[in-house]
Amino acid sequence: MSHTTEPGRTRLLIPAMGNIYSALHDLAETLLRVVAGGFLAIHGSQKIVDPFGAVGMVEGLGFYPGTFWSPLLSVTEFFGGILIAIGFLTRPASFAGMIILLVTVWFHWIVQGQGFSGAEKSLLWATALFFFVIRGGNRQSVDAHLGRAL
Repeated sequence: MSHTTEPGRTRLLIPAMGNIYSALHDLAETLLRVVAGGFLAIHGSQKIVDPFGAVGMVEGLGFYPGTFWSPLLSVTEFFGGILIAIGFLTRPASFAGMIILLVTVWFHWIVQGQGFSGAEKSLLWATALFFFVIRGGNRQSVDAHLGRAL
């Protein structure tokens, strides 16, 4: 925790932790990106094996034709997750993943009537991806090593 004394200057409540926070800043951000992207890719790996296997599910959500949306969902989750994890095209991949997760929030919260308890995991992951939509990949990303970011 910190206490702000003047604009742009933060005074830590435990000053001795400052060096630790600074040293772990990039690591924590990289870890969040790798975990969020990795989990999205793992979730999508089940669909990428059979990209048309979710046709009924996506049509049940109102997305027609399912033969278009199901493979798009599969590719976005699997390859988008990999891109996020390695930090390449981080912002557009995170945006696409965030949109998918917000659809699942809507589905669980509104369509299935589960409210927050049904949508909380998707909402958490959508928020994590929103972070990378805004911030990009960080210094430990392919984007940064290429000297480019969208």
